[in-house]
Amino acid sequence: MASIDLRQELDCSICLNIYTDPVTLRCGHNFCRVCIDRVLDTQEESEVYTCPECRAEFQDRPVLEKNRKLCNIAEHVRSIPDVKTEIFCTYCFHSSVPALKTCLRCEASLCDIHCKTHNKSAEHFLVDPTTSLEKRKCSVHKKLLEYYCTEDAACICVSCSLATEHRGHLVETLDEASEKKKEKLRNVLQKLNTKREETEKRVQRLQERRREDQEKATGVTERVTALFRDIRRQLEELEKRVLSEISRQEESVSLSVSDLIQQLEIKKDELSRKMRHIEELFNKIDPVAVLQEPDRGYWCDTEDSERHDDQDHGVGDLDVGLISETLYTGLSDIITGINIGIHVQGPTDILLDINTACNNLHISGDKKTASVSDINQNRPETPERFQYNQVISTRRFFSGRHFWEVEVKASGGWEVGMCYPSIGRRDYQSYIGCNNKYWGLCRRYDNHYSVKYDGKLIRLPDNIPCDTVRIYLDYEAGQMSFYSLCDRIRHLHTVTATFTEPLHAALCVWGGCIKISEGVKRY
Repeated sequence: MASIDLRQELDCSICLNIYTDPVTLRCGHNFCRVCIDRVLDTQEESEVYTCPECRAEFQDRPVLEKNRKLCNIAEHVRSIPDVKTEIFCTYCFHSSVPALKTCLRCEASLCDIHCKTHNKSAEHFLVDPTTSLEKRKCSVHKKLLEYYCTEDAACICVSCSLATEHRGHLVETLDEASEKKKEKLRNVLQKLNTKREETEKRVQRLQERRREDQEKATGVTERVTALFRDIRRQLEELEKRVLSEISRQEESVSLSVSDLIQQLEIKKDELSRKMRHIEELFNKIDPVAVLQEPDRGYWCDTEDSERHDDQDHGVGDLDVGLISETLYTGLSDIITGINIGIHVQGPTDILLDINTACNNLHISGDKKTASVSDINQNRPETPERFQYNQVISTRRFFSGRHFWEVEVKASGGWEVGMCYPSIGRRDYQSYIGCNNKYWGLCRRYDNHYSVKYDGKLIRLPDNIPCDTVRIYLDYEAGQMSFYSLCDRIRHLHTVTATFTEPLHAALCVWGGCIKISEGVKRY
């Protein structure tokens, strides 16, 4: 019984349940945070706040301090399975007869027989068997709780209703107040049920999306793995081809050099023979014999040797240009194959359509830069022209995967993205980002970044290093992604939609200028 009494000490005097997130008032009494907040809310218009337990008054709304120890104890007790204690009839003291009801006035539990003979007057209030009689009585007057004060949101006794703190307040019987609360709870339950069903549907959609993403990731992984495997195979083949070309040239040069060496060896032997003959003439004493000996073209041999001394240079040179061309062509073919393998058609050449540019936007001659101008451009007013600082591209996209890049470092505030050609041009709703026909990235002057689509705004982290922005479009997949290009590519956000019209690149400049970059592939 001691453990049961201790458990009853953990009941909030407002909701009569075990404390949930218990907090303490300055008077020392504890309540569930939600319960006491509700009571204090009802006292907002009064001059003072009061404690539902001891009626202590506070001039200002009391600060609710969390009672951490009590919270831990309540959580521990709540985790212990509730053991039902059998309650016996108070009057059948000689034998343990289970009680059927408990009379709150008599503070006695009654079996079936004693219930029939018990006083049936109204003040004898019978409830289900219970030993928790203290929480059914007023903590101040120790009388039975019979009414509910709607202004203080507290169960009170008769004396409380006549006392100063509740005098003149609207009170109801406990049954009436309980039914009203149950009706509110039924409405809340219905709304919660509806929200739960909506949440379940969202969970199902997200689970389906996750499965699709997993399947897509698996497919992309397989495709990229196969692509790298093919790249390695092609690189190995290219390496063999280049090394083979080097070997072929080396062999060809080696053969040429060997032939030349052989010819020179023969020539060397011939020269040695002639030198021996000349030496023999040197050794002759008879001048007639020396002079009558024919010269046999010795002088020509020396001149011919001098003419051919420089002909050896250049023999044995490798054709480095041909080797480089083989390597370059092979690598170019591999890169082309990569582009085809990942199906990216880009970087896309974007030109701004001057026929759509607002008259306070200056468009450069190459139609790549849009800048704010104080001089009205005096272009003709046409249905295609925007009223605000906007311009779209001449090219439109209705299929495939594309990307394009914009340099934004020279602009204070800007928006870049893509829109339908049917977007309005004159009223405020035509402003890109203020309708469901535009998807884009925005930076304000205070360096706040956000993504706009379907009239929604999603705030991104501040201080994004963002001098160049990449916009990537996968039309069939219904995805548009935004990247910041700094030292490395940083993904900012991906928007998913079902595109029903062709898309144009769209720019909005609030200050300075933005420039469409040539776009460099970064892997």
